[in-house]
Amino acid sequence: MSLSHSVDTNLKADLFQCPVCERQFSQSIIETHVNKCIFLNTQTENKLKRAGSYGDDNETVDSAIHKRIKTDVGSASTTSKEFSVPVKTTNKSNVNQEMIPITESLTFDKNIPLAEFMRPSLLEDLVGHTDIFGPGCMIHSMLVKKKIPNMILWGPPGCGKTSLANVIANVCKELKTLRFVKLSATMCGVNEVKEVVKAAKNECQFKRHTVLFMDEIHRFNKLQQDTFLPHVESGTITLVGATTENPSFSLNNALLSRCRVIVLEKLSVENVLQILEKAILKNNLAVIVDNLKERQSKFGETKCFIERSSLQWLAEMCDGDARIALGALELTLNSQKPNDKSVPCVTLEEIKGGIKRTHILYDKKGDEHYNIISAIQKSIRASDDNAALYWTTRALHGGEDPLYIARRLIRTACEDIGLGDPNALVEAVSCLHGCQHIGMPECEVLLAQCAVRLARAPKSTEVYHAMKRVQQTLRDTKGSLPPIPMHLRNAPTKLMKELGYAKGYNKNHKDSSGLTYVPEGMEGVNFFTASNGC
Repeated sequence: MSLSHSVDTNLKADLFQCPVCERQFSQSIIETHVNKCIFLNTQTENKLKRAGSYGDDNETVDSAIHKRIKTDVGSASTTSKEFSVPVKTTNKSNVNQEMIPITESLTFDKNIPLAEFMRPSLLEDLVGHTDIFGPGCMIHSMLVKKKIPNMILWGPPGCGKTSLANVIANVCKELKTLRFVKLSATMCGVNEVKEVVKAAKNECQFKRHTVLFMDEIHRFNKLQQDTFLPHVESGTITLVGATTENPSFSLNNALLSRCRVIVLEKLSVENVLQILEKAILKNNLAVIVDNLKERQSKFGETKCFIERSSLQWLAEMCDGDARIALGALELTLNSQKPNDKSVPCVTLEEIKGGIKRTHILYDKKGDEHYNIISAIQKSIRASDDNAALYWTTRALHGGEDPLYIARRLIRTACEDIGLGDPNALVEAVSCLHGCQHIGMPECEVLLAQCAVRLARAPKSTEVYHAMKRVQQTLRDTKGSLPPIPMHLRNAPTKLMKELGYAKGYNKNHKDSSGLTYVPEGMEGVNFFTASNGC
């Protein structure tokens, strides 16, 4: 047997099959190829595949070096990292390439948004949510042990859902037994998920488990969400989903039973301020001072100053969204023009120009829609006119349909005020008609006045609770409902009169008519009192 034949045999023994295109590659490039084959299937790569460039045995080591560097740098954290790349050798038969360490120091790239660049890669770098990810909590303990559960992250934009996914990706990178895949439901469909599952089954042969992060998972309808069920159930993949919608309404119940739902609240003002200061100091974007007038005496010359009170204002205005805060800060700093005579200063007015208070979280079809309407009705029920005015105005400020608010006020006028002030219903209906006629923004004051009017009105829930008792009685009735008494039935025809319909009926008061007006057997039931057992 010749030497060349022996080398070819060893090379073929070390080849692994791609689960997508079913071609064979060496162990050093199989992972890079699978990722490209699934997620980076551009037209250029399609041409390369047709030409056989991925499948050729004579693929140059230079291209392998380029791919390896590109993959590692793209997933590296903001700190300095060491990674190895193969060095090209002149002897093509040498299978084991020499490895040399390369240190890559990453600094802030202005082409990358500041919010994206500041994503934490370590669990200790997460800001806020100490009750969920802090030391001693279950999720924190599992991540420290490199164990990732199936979970759904539910929270408003900018609260840290994708940042946690970045931490999980870093955990997977540290372990050779875990593989992290990130998808977004806004850019992919069921076919992409099937490809990930197909690759995950192949990775199981190499004892590598796949963690799939699906951003905006609520974009999948409930039929599409069934795609995850068998693979999450069998443990082929670990699913980490992120959503801004209430999972109770937007996700499949079967999927929720297999995943732990983690609720993330808005970041506090202190958390956002901490993130802003960290971004400024870590990237040397500016010098934070308490007073701009004292900047020169303490710090001398520097490229930019920013007042701490300005950052405090920005943290308060971003409504708990760290992404908006970092974006406004970046926009303000980039708009600074260097002055030859003085050091540039970021003033409060300049920060105000970089953010407008038009982003207050409010989804007219989501969870906040129902929460704020509930707050309006409960404030009116408690006769808190101040709170009723606040929630009504806030709903309008967030873009709520004024006719929807008016309809809810009509319901409140019947349910909570009722016979305590019958005129409240008339005024609520008039408010709806007024909103229909004049529209926004003129109808704002109509809704505000109606909400305050209902909050100050005397309350009576007698009719509402009586109706609920009747409904409960109808639900609890066994068998068919009791028949309508014959004297209460209508008799428009001769046959119906002969059958006894309306026989004995008179128009007298119930106390003197001698008739009963409820089904037989219910004569002693009074739905206006709670003592009847209904």
